[in-house]
Amino acid sequence: MATFDPAELPELLKLYYRRLFPYAQYYRWLNYGGVIKNYFQHREFSFTLKDDIYIRYQSFSNQRDLEKEMQKMNPYKIDIGAVYSHRPNQHNTVKLGAFQAQEKELVFDIDMTDYDDVRRCCSSADICSKCWTLMTMAIRIIDRALKEDFGFKHRLWVYSGRRGVHCWVCDESVRKLSSAVRSGIVEYLSLVKGGQDVKKKVHLSEKIHPFVSKSINIIKKYFEEYALVDQDILENKETWDKILALVPETIHEKLQQNFQKHHNSLQRWECLKKAISSQDIKNDKCGHWLELEIMLQYCFPRLDINVSKGINHLLKSPFSVHPKTGRISVPIDLQKVDQFDPFTVPTISSICHELDAVSTNDEGKEGNEAESDIKHRTRDYKKTSLAPYIKVFEQFLENLDKSRKGELLKKSDLQKDF
Repeated sequence: MATFDPAELPELLKLYYRRLFPYAQYYRWLNYGGVIKNYFQHREFSFTLKDDIYIRYQSFSNQRDLEKEMQKMNPYKIDIGAVYSHRPNQHNTVKLGAFQAQEKELVFDIDMTDYDDVRRCCSSADICSKCWTLMTMAIRIIDRALKEDFGFKHRLWVYSGRRGVHCWVCDESVRKLSSAVRSGIVEYLSLVKGGQDVKKKVHLSEKIHPFVSKSINIIKKYFEEYALVDQDILENKETWDKILALVPETIHEKLQQNFQKHHNSLQRWECLKKAISSQDIKNDKCGHWLELEIMLQYCFPRLDINVSKGINHLLKSPFSVHPKTGRISVPIDLQKVDQFDPFTVPTISSICHELDAVSTNDEGKEGNEAESDIKHRTRDYKKTSLAPYIKVFEQFLENLDKSRKGELLKKSDLQKDF
């Protein structure tokens, strides 16, 4: 894979926006079948340009208009905002207070830096295969709840390009939700609470909610390999003291002695489980939940609540390029979540390099200069490693279309009944 050099980004972006960005699919998504008049036209986009120049309230009349502007500006980053009452690019002409965010997908942002107190392999912006399992568990837990507990059908999961994942819930009814309802949903999905100073961040009640027990079942599939082997959370006194801070002091001394006798995290975890279920803390109302609380504190998804509850909050667009890593924000195939590897995601360098290689081979083969630009570009991305990710996106769009047609049929049948 071609290595990414940030100095080459301006030139690579020109090629990417001219030949590889999936404009047709992108417009098809955000236009939502053109059912609601001006839906796309009233959508806010923001561009971050070279040297961190930030432009908000961009909006476009149609796909061609969006293409032209993106190819002119070559943004380093694209964010998508809400659908407003008026065209965002005319917000200055609207009388004060009239310009209002009306609809937006329900979005979730999960960032690896929020797990820095519980991961040992990396910190801040760094990630590796050992901690990426946190994102795998997060997708599985949140997606199951959105689908089964809330009945949301259209969920697009996207890799952020560096250290996290985003989810866009696109059902028509969901896009209309108020900020208060969004807050309620994200509150339902949150268990880990408290800042850096709070040692114990998970407190289970005596009756475990089905959402929590189903989440624990998912975590159990990964816990041993992730927490006890890869993260080695009971490797030495420094690491096990963090866990002892989460259990009653009455068993600290006994555990300190027993931990010294064992050689690895797997053995020490078994020892901890025995101590927790022992007579020493049987009187504690939630004593038998302690093991689960530790597992949840170390593995449960940590959501950025503000991103989800604000209708006017912007979120990085799918197929945007991360300016530090060069990786493309690609959709994640929910059928292959466990196989998703952020380090094999195409970078802008690799796909431009692939396109150059193919273009060189194709020179002289094509005699028809007048072939349409669109047709040419549709073929272009298919020649690169971006193709399978666009296929995942198209499958998502297909399901949205089917659902919309189903709703329209239902409405027309109801009208016939009257």
